[in-house]
Amino acid sequence: MSDSTLGVILLAMAEGSVLSLPVAGGLVGRFGSRPMTALAGLALCLALPLPVVSGSGLTLALSLALLGAANGTLDVSMNAQALSLERRYQRPIMSSLHACFSLGGAAGAALAGILMWLGVGDTAHVSFAAAVGAGAVITVWGFLLPAEPRGERPAGGFGWPAPALLFMGALAFVGLLAEGAMADWSAVYLHDSLKASPALAAAGFAAFSLAMTAGRLAGDRVVGRLGAVQALRASGGLAAAGLAAGLLVSGPTAAIAGFGLLGAGIANVIPVLFSSAGNAAGSGAASALAAVATPGYLGFLAGPPLTGSPPSTSAFAPR
Repeated sequence: MSDSTLGVILLAMAEGSVLSLPVAGGLVGRFGSRPMTALAGLALCLALPLPVVSGSGLTLALSLALLGAANGTLDVSMNAQALSLERRYQRPIMSSLHACFSLGGAAGAALAGILMWLGVGDTAHVSFAAAVGAGAVITVWGFLLPAEPRGERPAGGFGWPAPALLFMGALAFVGLLAEGAMADWSAVYLHDSLKASPALAAAGFAAFSLAMTAGRLAGDRVVGRLGAVQALRASGGLAAAGLAAGLLVSGPTAAIAGFGLLGAGIANVIPVLFSSAGNAAGSGAASALAAVATPGYLGFLAGPPLTGSPPSTSAFAPR
């Protein structure tokens, strides 16, 4: 198939994720985050091999949409579960949990590279990954927390989010817009505009990703000391300074350092927003998370094309 056809088909995963978020909020509110996290995790594992074994463009698009829907549902349900856990701890832990996502992405990429280097076939590869993932979900199912009435009460149907949630959704849009643009454009900018070698150009996104992971590992202490509002302001200032330095100071080294500061700056934007949304007064955690996550996902989609490149779907994973 042509590049344009493939690009349209790959968007099916992002579309499935975005469309599933409001529905996931209602399901988690009705049944609780514990069963929905487990069921969505199993659904994601079962759907993982489907795109590889698809025999046509239509079945590939449907398989990716199903994979994205399971991913979006897991995104809402596991973050609602994380909010319940955070209330038990009575201190911020959301950033550390999101750091585990970042570490898992790096570990998954490394393990996938090893399996490909060993010559494992694509169907066997994803089937093995799905089996391991399903085993992990089944193992931890019994350790998940039951629903909390305060945080997971069913929403009263589809409606317009509260103004505070709309504002947090706008911030999530901006944060993930920057992340999506970095995923597609950092290496292009270093290679084409600053004439860096391909290996050095790849270091731009690596610096961004590593700084984001480190920022999330330290994020809970920062939020505990400064509070959510001040931490968000400091994060935004650091991200803006890093992006400005990366673009205004000529040279690959400055750009890589600036992209690292950008990663550290936006590392805790989504964790802080999700935690704040889930604890917002007068709103169930699941529906509030969906209200903030939906524009965030749209921002990730919009970032690359607004800056000139086709949208990436590689980072559409649970946050």
